Amino acid sequence: GVRSSSSNEKTDVDPHTEVLARAFGLPITNRLADTNEDELLAGVSFLTALFQVDWQSAASIFQQEGVLESIMDSVDLAPSEYLARSVAQLLSQAIGHKPCRGVLSPQAIKWLDFTSQNSTDGNTRTAATTALIKLSKGNALDNAEAVEGAVGDVQTRVGSQKDEDLAAFMKAVILGGGDKTSLSDAIEGLAYLSVDPIIKEKLSEDTLLLKRLFSLVPRHKLTAMPGSIDTPTTIGFGVLSIASNLCRYRPRLTEEQIQMEKLRKMASTSKANTESSLSSVLDDDDHVRARIRRAVDVGVLDIFASVIRSDTAGVRVLTAQILLSIVEEQGTRGNVLQSGGAKVLMHIIKQSMPPSKESSGSTPPQPLDTTTLDAIQALAKLAITCSPIQVFGPNEGAMYDAIRPFSAMLQGSSSTLLQRFESMMALTNLSSQGTETATRIAKSDGLLQKVELLLLEDHALVRRAAMELICNLIAGSDEVFERYGGENNPRATKSKLQIMFALSDVDDLPTRLAASGALATLSSASSACAAIISLQSDKHRVFPILAQFIDPSVANRDDTEAEESVDVETHPGLISRLPSPARSYSSKLRPG
Repeated sequence: GVRSSSSNEKTDVDPHTEVLARAFGLPITNRLADTNEDELLAGVSFLTALFQVDWQSAASIFQQEGVLESIMDSVDLAPSEYLARSVAQLLSQAIGHKPCRGVLSPQAIKWLDFTSQNSTDGNTRTAATTALIKLSKGNALDNAEAVEGAVGDVQTRVGSQKDEDLAAFMKAVILGGGDKTSLSDAIEGLAYLSVDPIIKEKLSEDTLLLKRLFSLVPRHKLTAMPGSIDTPTTIGFGVLSIASNLCRYRPRLTEEQIQMEKLRKMASTSKANTESSLSSVLDDDDHVRARIRRAVDVGVLDIFASVIRSDTAGVRVLTAQILLSIVEEQGTRGNVLQSGGAKVLMHIIKQSMPPSKESSGSTPPQPLDTTTLDAIQALAKLAITCSPIQVFGPNEGAMYDAIRPFSAMLQGSSSTLLQRFESMMALTNLSSQGTETATRIAKSDGLLQKVELLLLEDHALVRRAAMELICNLIAGSDEVFERYGGENNPRATKSKLQIMFALSDVDDLPTRLAASGALATLSSASSACAAIISLQSDKHRVFPILAQFIDPSVANRDDTEAEESVDVETHPGLISRLPSPARSYSSKLRPG
């Protein structure tokens, strides 16, 4: 749910849950069995509150025999609007969890459907409608999980109203300026509905609604008591959920998933295929980019600095997801920086990163969770295409703080090849800020070893990024200069220089520029020059490679190869053999 996520629900019974269920079960059931309205209200309200504090114990009580029947009987015994509203809110809380959806009776569903359309109290209608929406989307999720390998949305209608009608009602409540309880319920319901591509597309085109939603997040430091309706854990979290659904890119499917999706479509009806095709189009990258642009234009970036103050895990998860989606396109990165997005990302990273530990050198890097990786990757994208001063400000301490997360993403076992590539690009730009920054990067535990391994990666862009980072570190760090051109280990120096000469002779021009620039810097050391002479004596290939930088006609290549590469090999950067500066560009890495 929006207020209480049930995505990671466990079937194992926690002993603490059993203790709480035994302690509160009897008092709650006794009150639900009473005929006095005050006692009924006490039982319903307490169980609702328990769902918000410890949903497992509340669900255990809710599933007990006779409890749901007593709850539904209560609205017949004491048919007041206040009790009806409390029951609707209780059912809404319970329906957010799969175990409770499984015991929901047709009587309860029929009552919710009737109440959502006929109640004279706005709060009661909103709570009942939210419960129906959560039940519909929850059932769809349950059905999708039941079909192994299912990809895409599984539509499940609950009640007599269409999703479009439910969304229209929720929009009317939000735009109508209802009280905080109604607003909270309406935003929660809309968050569930906005998972659907058709609904989210319509929501993104409603500028008035988006402005209203984003205005509900306070722009000042919160002074309300924790747990009140003003805190971001209610309305603010619901707004974040809607923004996340609007801005989320569709995950890249594996070949196996693509084939399974084709089989599922073949087994579906023609009507279902038509709806699925429309949903697929509305969730493609072009539509997501357009939704992001519309959300940015109406102020979505203004909510993060305020909502992140709640410092809850759920807020951090959604904020990192949204910002990563927004910075996917270079055109919106300037907007993110202007709104303080880099500071928000650094805050998330500091709260989510595991504590720093002294490494023995043989300890494998810790895997990072998805939230941390999302925040670091978003920050890396900003650091790649913008000046480090624009991203981190003039304070060098902020730049130093960014080194550890970038290094962690580079070395993390859970990182993708794209994330490693982007971390190297970000570190390359950081290393251009001065010798102190470059030295700190070079001293990151295990970083150089990982980058050297990536020099041998099959993907040309990864090799390029690794070589450019090493080039900058050689120029900026005495430690790295000594590692590659020092006298302490002539054999290792020779081996490293051999790799650089090999990379100076590849087809990719930026890689050759970086490798030749590193060699030019190292040639100021006599030990490196001696290693170069030794390599020439052994391989007879070093001097021809150097000569090609100046005059391609001396290359020992056949005419065809020389003709194909002459324009690249006479590049001024190769002739001058200067170190390659850190560059900012946004080549997209698509591994494999």
